[in-house]
Amino acid sequence: MGAVTANTNGPRHDSDSASSHVRPALMKKCFDAVRTGEDEIAAWGDGKPTPEFLCVDGHAEGDLLVTEKYDRPAAVNIGAGSEITFNDLASLIVQLTGLEGRTAWDISKPGGQARRCFDVRRAEREFGFRARTGPEEGLTRTIEWYRRKRYEEPTSND
Repeated sequence: MGAVTANTNGPRHDSDSASSHVRPALMKKCFDAVRTGEDEIAAWGDGKPTPEFLCVDGHAEGDLLVTEKYDRPAAVNIGAGSEITFNDLASLIVQLTGLEGRTAWDISKPGGQARRCFDVRRAEREFGFRARTGPEEGLTRTIEWYRRKRYEEPTSND
């Protein structure tokens, strides 16, 4: 059957404000605020939903393992098996981007699915998959990549 994958993020993730998901959109807003001297970014909803994020390297590894080692009719979840509130995510992004400000939540806008956390026990049991890159490490790598891409000299890996 295949795999169902959590929200994927990481370097090279779309950061266009018109089409991106929450993590790259918040990153861009923070970097823009740092650059312009603003002390507040706007975010949709109330910050309470708890999504799950999987770093792109885990997504690639999970897909490879499913292809090589999983041949069952039931789908298997590929994810980190943990969740974070949008509020905590925004606070972490603010900190990691160097913004000295806060997030203003716009409750007139939709806030996203209330909760999304995958049960990843089958993937671990069937073919030993466990996400190796934690949410903070994945976010740190993504922010550093974005900083280099947008504000500094790109490296050959960008």
